Amino acid sequence: MLIRHAVEQDLPRIVAIYNAAIPHRMATADLEPVTVESRRHWFSGRSPSHRPLWVIEIDHTIAGWLSFQSFYGRPAYHGTAEISVYIAPEYHRQGLGKKLLQTAIYHSPNLGIKNIISFIFAHNTPSLKLFSSFSFQQWGYLPGVAELDGINRDLVIMGLAVIANRE
Repeated sequence: MLIRHAVEQDLPRIVAIYNAAIPHRMATADLEPVTVESRRHWFSGRSPSHRPLWVIEIDHTIAGWLSFQSFYGRPAYHGTAEISVYIAPEYHRQGLGKKLLQTAIYHSPNLGIKNIISFIFAHNTPSLKLFSSFSFQQWGYLPGVAELDGINRDLVIMGLAVIANRE
């Protein structure tokens, strides 16, 4: 198992893993698959020293990824980053999300990140359990903010103060 910074050649696999999550309506509010081209700008906004995008490999195959992105885009929020974790379906329940999240928490202070947040659908019990197992707490709850296949879905904002967590 190897966690490394993503390179542009990884983008098709990153997109494929993301697209595999769309039909399940558990991890993303996108309703239709995205294209590699549509994700190039997002990819170019990732920086190994500031807002990285990591992939996790098993036997030289990308099995999942974790990305950091700036929260709310204003300078006062610089110390807070939103993270997203996606694992390819064939690698679910193998502890890869746990390994990526553990790595993100560990490296966050070196990235200048004091708080990590994640937006998780309230019906996504596996992700809520994963984040809770790392002491993330519910920092917000947005009822009915997403509509997936005609069903209103709630969004949970999970947060962790990583600097306080390490002291």
